[in-house]
Amino acid sequence: MTDRSCSLLVAHGALLFLAGMAAGFPFAFEILGAIELWPIRIEAEMPGDVRGWRMAHLEGILNGLLLCVIGAVGARLRLSARASAIVVWGLVVTGWGNVVASWVGPLSETRGLAVSGFDWNTLVFALFFAAIVAVITAMWLVFRGAWAAAHSDSPD
Repeated sequence: MTDRSCSLLVAHGALLFLAGMAAGFPFAFEILGAIELWPIRIEAEMPGDVRGWRMAHLEGILNGLLLCVIGAVGARLRLSARASAIVVWGLVVTGWGNVVASWVGPLSETRGLAVSGFDWNTLVFALFFAAIVAVITAMWLVFRGAWAAAHSDSPD
């Protein structure tokens, strides 16, 4: 994987991490109903539920970390240019698909568990589905690239 590809993954990973941190605010409001920073009290009614905002908070953090980790080790993988591009863009699709879906879910008070017509629920479902396909493909290629690197460095 090229330095540019690795840097691209880390950059997207950092933004995804920040999106997860930002989801911590509606998560906190959903749990507490208000945040008190004496002498200021901020109250907010959030759409969705605790489960949805917890998921949005964790999706951003975990997907962001995944992209940063693969970006950090990407140069060690033995991948063709095509496989490298599939890993990079597959992980970008995964990260943003999961994060956008996990924000849209509680904002639209849906969960995205099934296709239900032309609505927010179907959008959430489609984003999560695309992310699942992309991450399975990308991580299989990461495995193959790591396996190839491990076996090419062996003293045999």
